[in-house]
Amino acid sequence: MATIKCRNITFANIQAIFFDKNGTLEDSEAYLRSLGQKAARLIDAQIPGIGEPLLMAFGINSNTLDPAGLISVASRRETEIAAAAYIAETGRGWFESLKIARKALDEAEKYIGTTPAPLFIGSLEILQSLSAAGIKLGIISAATTAEVNTFVTHHQLIDYIQVQIGVDEGPSKPDPALFLQACQALGVEPEATLMVGDSVGDMQMASDAKAAGCIGITWVGKLDNVRGADLVINQLDEIQVVKA
Repeated sequence: MATIKCRNITFANIQAIFFDKNGTLEDSEAYLRSLGQKAARLIDAQIPGIGEPLLMAFGINSNTLDPAGLISVASRRETEIAAAAYIAETGRGWFESLKIARKALDEAEKYIGTTPAPLFIGSLEILQSLSAAGIKLGIISAATTAEVNTFVTHHQLIDYIQVQIGVDEGPSKPDPALFLQACQALGVEPEATLMVGDSVGDMQMASDAKAAGCIGITWVGKLDNVRGADLVINQLDEIQVVKA
């Protein structure tokens, strides 16, 4: 067990730390913005006039992505359903709407590629430091399990990340079931864990699972995005091991 200090708060008896992926370890803004823009264009080509409302729903305004918006924090399944709801408003049947949304997102992914976005500066170093201190590490993401696995492999994090939890057909954030699943996989109790993420969903999930603490990170300085955090940091290296 270790003692972790962030700014003026200390967390004792910590065995594991879980990280979100998009917007926390991975600088995915450009990728997600391109994904939403391409999907909206593909759908608009079939249903003219729906593109702009879809972009707003995704959280995309011109070339700006809302880090708390749909495409930033929702699971792939939730994004499909939200897009399908806008399509259904035009009079299409529900199953047809789902099919159109799913196909557009699939084609958008193929168009922009599946190579993971770059790590935020300091991400690799903090994972190495925490792992060297004997702390178990994991990722809990709203991305699919395959995307999480690809991210870990691409950035050569397999030596540090011991559990990789994504969202496929099961529960999504903020359901604490995801957090409890990660704890079980590592063999730790929630009370001996911390969550580091960039969304309200991360904070609520960990809090409802009775984690020892919730650390919000906002690279863009928007505190509302991490409401419910025990503290908010702006750089990952603010997470320090003071006793291992």
